[in-house]
This record gives sequence, structure tokens and C-alpha cells, in this order.
Amino acid sequence: MRKAFIITSITILAIIGILVYVDWKFSLLLFIFVPLIVMGLYDMYQSKHTIRRNFPLLGRMRYLLEELGPEMRQYFIETDTEGKPFDRLQRSMVYQRSKKETSTKPFGTQLDVYNVGYEWINHSLNAIPFSHSEEQPRVKIGSSQCTKPYMSSMFNISAMSYGSLSKNAILALNAGAKQGGFYHNTGEGGLSPYHLEPGGDVVWNIGTGYFSTRTPDGKFSVEEFTKRATLDNVKMIEIKFSQGAKPGHGGILPKEKVTDEIAAIRLVDKGHDIISPPKHSAFSNPLELMDFVKLLRNHSGGKPIGIKICIGNKSEFMAICKAMVETRTYLDFITVDGGEGGTGAAPPEYSDHVGMPLRDAVAFVYDCLNGFGIKSQIKIIASGKVISGFDIIRCLSLGADLCNSARGMMFALGCIQALECHANTCPTGVATQNPDLTKGLVPQEKSVRVANFQHETIKNAMELMASAGLKHPDDVTRDVVSTRVERNVVETFAQTFPELETGCLLNENTVPKEFLYFWKKANSEKF
Repeated sequence: MRKAFIITSITILAIIGILVYVDWKFSLLLFIFVPLIVMGLYDMYQSKHTIRRNFPLLGRMRYLLEELGPEMRQYFIETDTEGKPFDRLQRSMVYQRSKKETSTKPFGTQLDVYNVGYEWINHSLNAIPFSHSEEQPRVKIGSSQCTKPYMSSMFNISAMSYGSLSKNAILALNAGAKQGGFYHNTGEGGLSPYHLEPGGDVVWNIGTGYFSTRTPDGKFSVEEFTKRATLDNVKMIEIKFSQGAKPGHGGILPKEKVTDEIAAIRLVDKGHDIISPPKHSAFSNPLELMDFVKLLRNHSGGKPIGIKICIGNKSEFMAICKAMVETRTYLDFITVDGGEGGTGAAPPEYSDHVGMPLRDAVAFVYDCLNGFGIKSQIKIIASGKVISGFDIIRCLSLGADLCNSARGMMFALGCIQALECHANTCPTGVATQNPDLTKGLVPQEKSVRVANFQHETIKNAMELMASAGLKHPDDVTRDVVSTRVERNVVETFAQTFPELETGCLLNENTVPKEFLYFWKKANSEKF
């Protein structure tokens, strides 16, 4: 191959030389073939890439095709139901609802209803007429110890940081939340001016890096916290333990995305990747967590305080429950992030194989809170691939009180699932700090789409509840949704996830056997 390339190159140059000598117009060929020959010669003698060394110039086609592969598959090869992590049907549904275009479809479902894992809602012969003019139901978040409870929508914007997302994306999300009357979670990247400027309700997410509320050495700062937590826009405080994209790993913001402004907002230095520690330094065990909760509640003026967690070791969550019972200090809400969550960049092992999936996690958290007799104090927020009305009903059926969505809101902003969130090259201007790309995202236009998507999704969730004969989200129980667990076996969630009796985890003698090992292992004095 190498010898053939050299002979061919010499022959082409000789022919071009003769043609140029005959007619100067043929010199144009020099501008085409000479660069290609130079590239081929370089490939022959470089030592990093075997394919290019063995097949000069031609080998470059392999890398070009590899780079174009995802786009080729997405637009020309994948069927409507094959795309990952969201297929074309799901993405199209969000786009249509965000533009308030019709999202109905003809000729029946494209899903295989006899496939294991297929789910459906059990409708009622006593269905309730649904009025599109009905107001969205609100969920009160705030335990008996909270003096400033928050009335939340059923469907809100999940945690996504400024830095991971662009300035224009944050402005559009918060403006959409303002228009639609729902909240916008800041993500662990700190409280930026763009979360506050449009005036939408904000849930301030505080992670292990304590961004926007840290001392120069990275510890939690009460003074910085108080300045921001008492702002009117900030409605709730969320202590982030872990996220579905990379539980137990800590957040990552590549240095390419760290601008002077982002460094100032986060109270960090720039010039390197910003990596959150894998655990908190403000507390080291569940009992100390309760002290931290009381500290945040006092210095925020009595606002709801909660945690965000992707369930890992079951005994550790049960230890938190034991600490709440022992100290009689209650979280106001718990955001359960499923292991399938994924706006954050993460090593593939974490994305694919760490963290409990959302359905199992929500059912487990609900059963623990109910088993310890404290569910009435605490609201459960479900987050993890929630983009449709059915997704909301499924989460409510398992025990959630409301839901968050991250990637659904990104689709409403115009995300095309290019899978370049980590590379600062997002073509839609959503997940990049490149001004040449972010300018394409106009907040005034996209905020309307965010509000539309949220409104239409809630409307469809309420329609589904009405079809099941239910008047309020609190009426959604585990027998509302059925799942095909085998080809010829169907179970409701009530059968798959049998509910625990209220208070059964308060005494070892009444702990169900499937919980007993974790109950004994759970210790309020350590994680």
C-alpha cells in the first residue's frame, strides 16, 4: 500500500507537471492534488495511528465516518423507537408540546405491548370529565417545622447548573418557570444572576463543593449562605448528596467551560476542571446532617430544606430516617434521582452501572418514610427520564408527590440530543459556553416553549388521572399502573412493590424480613 501510494503520487505529480507546462490552467490541479499527497506522505511516516500509517490518506475516511456515525444513525438509520437515551417519538412529543402543536398520532401505538416491561394505566369505567380550564394542582412542601412552606407545581425544572448550561439556557428556563408558575432548580453550580433575573421561583441546590456559599478553602460558609438563601426568589434549599448521572462521584465542570464569570459565581479559581468532592465536609453522619438541616432552616428564614439523593446502600438511607426519628428533625422534601438520570457528564461505568433506577428508588424511599411513620412530614420529588404525563402518573403511583425534569426541559429549549454536552460544542447553544453557539438560543423565544411544555405535560397527566377516575394526585395509588413482567404475566405496582404498614420500621419485631438486614445495619451515627 505504501509503495503503491508513492508510485501513484509521483505519477500524478508528473502528469500535472506536464499539463501545467502545456497549459497554465491545469495548475489548478496543483491546489487539489498536492495537499492530498502531502497529507498522504505525512500519514505514512507518523507513528500514532496504525490505520493511517498502513493506508495513507484513505485511512482518514475511517475517522471521518466514525465521527459522522452518530448523526447518520440518528437521522437515517434509527427507527422512531430505537434512539437512546430518548427515542424520536419522545423527542418529537416534547418539541410538539413546547410549540403547542398537535401531539396526537394516528394508527395506534408503535410500541410492542406484549414486550416485557410494557406499562399502562388502568382506566376506570367511572372516568371523570376533564376540563382543560382547570388550574394545575399544587403540592404543599413543608414539614411541621417549616415556617415558610412552598406551594409547588407537580412538574418542575430539575437541577442543571449554570456552567454546564449556557447563560441563555438558564435565562430561558427561569423565565419559563416564571410564566408557568413552577420552580427552577439551580443545580450544584451555584446561584447565578441568571437564575434570579427573570424572577422565577428557585430551588437552590447546594452540593459538596458548596458553590456560591463556600470559604476560600472550600468549606461551607454560613455568611455566604444567609446572603443568598434569604432572597425572595429562593423558595427552597436542596442539599445534594448524589445525582443519577454519577452517584458517589461528585460533579464535573470541564475547564473549557469555566469562564471568569462562572469562577466568580462559584467562588473558585479558574484554569482547571472544577470537580466536586464525593462527600460533604459540613457533616459526617446522619445525626450531624440533622444539625445541618436545622442550621439551614434557621438561616434561610424557615424555608423548606431537603436532600437530593440517588439511592445506593439502602442502610444509609434508613440511617437518615432513624436520625430524623431520633432527633425529631424532619426534612421537608427528598428529591429521588434515578440512576438513569444523565444531564451531567460522567464516566460510562457510572452512567451505566451505578445507582438505583428511579422506579425502585421511589418505591423504596416511600416505604422507608412510611415505615418510620414520617411520610406525612416529607414530600418525595421524582427525577429521572420524566417527560410525559404518563411518566408523572407512574412516579405518583410509586409514592412520589411531584416530579422534576432535566432533559425534557432541554428538549423544550431546542436540544437535539447531539450528545456533546461535555465538549462545549453543543450545536443548539444549550450546553456550551461558546458565545458563537449560545447566541442562537434566544431566551425570549425559548422561555415560552419551556412554559408550554410544562403546561401541556401537566394537562396530559391530569387527563390520565381523570380517565382512571381520580380527582387529585393524592388519589394515585400503586394499583393504577400495570407492568408486563413476563410474556404472559402482568402485575400492578401494588403487586411488584407491596407497601409497608405505617410505623412497621420503628420496632425490630415488626420490620419485614426483606428490610431487616438493612434495618439492623442502619446506624444514625454513621453513613
